[in-house]
Amino acid sequence: MVMYDTMQMIKSPVSTICMGLAASMGSILLSGGKKGKRFIYPSGEVMIHQPSLGGYIRGVSADLEIQARQTKRVKDMGAKILAENCGKTTEQILKDFDRDYWMDAQEAIEYGIVDKIVTKL
Repeated sequence: MVMYDTMQMIKSPVSTICMGLAASMGSILLSGGKKGKRFIYPSGEVMIHQPSLGGYIRGVSADLEIQARQTKRVKDMGAKILAENCGKTTEQILKDFDRDYWMDAQEAIEYGIVDKIVTKL
């Protein structure tokens, strides 16, 4: 999230461009550009989902509970950011986070993650 925070602190308007795939945290960063300056290539794809712990999980139950709380905190933070950037409710984002949610370039515009399909830079 520090990269997203930095993007928001910069005084100059930040442009974002999806070339290929913006998935997971990449989708949040893509949405964090200045409105009107969030672009996607015609063949670009965006995928949002809830965070995962990944890999083989080990540890005592207390540590697993801590990891679960942390993962939920990151999920809620990502949903709040996407909701603000996309003009959706946090509840809608959390619903869409339930499984991998894929979007092509046009769907990413309709969702509010980007503003325009770019064909020339």
